[in-house]
Amino acid sequence: MAKFVVAGKADCPKYAEAERLADILQGSLPNFRANKICVRPDEWKGWLDATCRKNGWKHEDSPLIWRELVEQGGKGLLLGGYLDFLNHCKDYYGISSDVDAELMLSIAAENLEAQIKLLQEEQDRLRLIKPVHVWITGAASHTSRILIPNLLSAEIFPEASAISLHLLDVEENQEELQWLREETHALALSTLHQVTVHTDLQEAFREADVILLLDDNGEEEKQRVMRRYREFGRLIDAGASKGVKVIVSGDSYPNLRCLLLVESATSIDSHQFVAMATQLENEARAVIAEKINVRPTEVIIWGNISGVSYIDLQRAKVFNFQGPIKGPAFFSQSLSRIWPDRKWLETDFQDLVRRRREGVTSKTGRAASFSAANGILRVLKAWFGGCGPGETLSAGVRTSGHFNLRDDVVFSVPVTFGEGKWSVVSDVTVGDELRKRLELCEDELYREKQLELENGE
Repeated sequence: MAKFVVAGKADCPKYAEAERLADILQGSLPNFRANKICVRPDEWKGWLDATCRKNGWKHEDSPLIWRELVEQGGKGLLLGGYLDFLNHCKDYYGISSDVDAELMLSIAAENLEAQIKLLQEEQDRLRLIKPVHVWITGAASHTSRILIPNLLSAEIFPEASAISLHLLDVEENQEELQWLREETHALALSTLHQVTVHTDLQEAFREADVILLLDDNGEEEKQRVMRRYREFGRLIDAGASKGVKVIVSGDSYPNLRCLLLVESATSIDSHQFVAMATQLENEARAVIAEKINVRPTEVIIWGNISGVSYIDLQRAKVFNFQGPIKGPAFFSQSLSRIWPDRKWLETDFQDLVRRRREGVTSKTGRAASFSAANGILRVLKAWFGGCGPGETLSAGVRTSGHFNLRDDVVFSVPVTFGEGKWSVVSDVTVGDELRKRLELCEDELYREKQLELENGE
C-alpha cells in the first residue's frame, strides 16, 4: 500500500496539479492512497516550519509531499516538491501532467475560495462557543509543555465546555510555538477550542480569563523582565476579562513580578493575582514524607518565595500515619505531635527544602518543571472548584494589612479560594518568634521593591 501526503498553500498552482494527480492515482490504483492538506497562505510558513522540524526535513516551497511509512515503523519519508512528485508519478505509475497553466491557476483559485469559506464557517462556529481563554507566557518552556495536556482536562476547569489556548513567547520563538501548536492539536482533545501563537507583545491577554506567567530568565535578565512585567500589567488592564485570574510562577522574584502586575493593572481586583508558592509547599511535603512515609496537609509558606521565607507547620496534619496511635482513613494527627524534634523542623528542615529545590535547577539548568506545573495545577483546581471547599494553600498576595504586614509588597501567606478570588486565612497563630521571621521576610521584599523603583527610574 502506497500512502502519500500532499500538502500545500491553497493558492499554489503547483499544489493544485499535485493534488489532481494524486486524485487520479487514487481513483485508478487499488493500493494507492493520498491524504491532502490544504493550508491557508497566511498559515503556510508556520505550518511548514513546524512540520519539517517535527520530522527532521528541509523544504522551503509549496507543495510538500511525503510518503507515510507508519506500517513500516517510521513517521514519513520526504519525497520533495512538485517536480519530485511529477517524476515519481511518471517513473512508477507512467502518468504525466498534461494540464496547462490556466487550468492550474483555476484549480488554485477554487482551493483558496474553499479555504476562505471553511474559515468563515469555522469563525461562525467559534462565535457560538464561549470558551475559557487561557494565556501562557514563556510558552516555549518545558513547564508549558507539561501544563498544556492537563489544562485541557475537565479536572482543572470542571465547568468549561471549551478552552482556547493562547501561547505567548516574546523571545521570538515562533518556530517553537508553531511546533507546540501542532502537537497540541494532535492531542485531539474534545475540550480544545483553538490554539493561537503570539510573539508580538501588543497582542497579549486579549479576552484572557486565566493568565499563567512562566517567564523566568534568571538574575542576568532581571531588569528587562521587570520592565516587561510592568507592560504585562498594563496589557492585562486593557485587554483581559475583569474577572481574570493571574498566576505568577518561577524561581526569580515571583513576589516582585506579581506586585508589578498588581500595580500596573489598576482596574483589576488585586485578589485575582497570586505568586505561586505551592511548589515550595510540595517540596516541603516531600521532605517530610521521606522521614515519616506520609505527606502532611496544610503546610504554610510565609514571605519571599524565592528569598527569605519560612515553612510553618503549625496547621500541618497527617493521615494514615503508622505510629502508636492509629485510626480510620479520615483520622488525622497533628504533625507537631508525632514529630518531637522541634529543632530539626526549625533549622535543618528549612535548609533542606531550599537545597532540594535548588539542586534540581542546578542539575537540569532550569527550574523544576514538573514541580512547577504541579503547583500551578493545584492552584487552578482550588480556584475553579476542583478541590475540597476551604482547602488552604500558600500564595504570594498583596495582603492589605493582614497579620500587620505591609500592604505595598506581595507576601506569601495562607489563603483559600472562592467566588473567583483569594481570601487570607486569618485563624493562624502568629507569636513573637514567627513575627520576627515575618519581619525579616518583609524587609527583604521591601528592599527588592525599592531597588526596582531605583533601577526603573
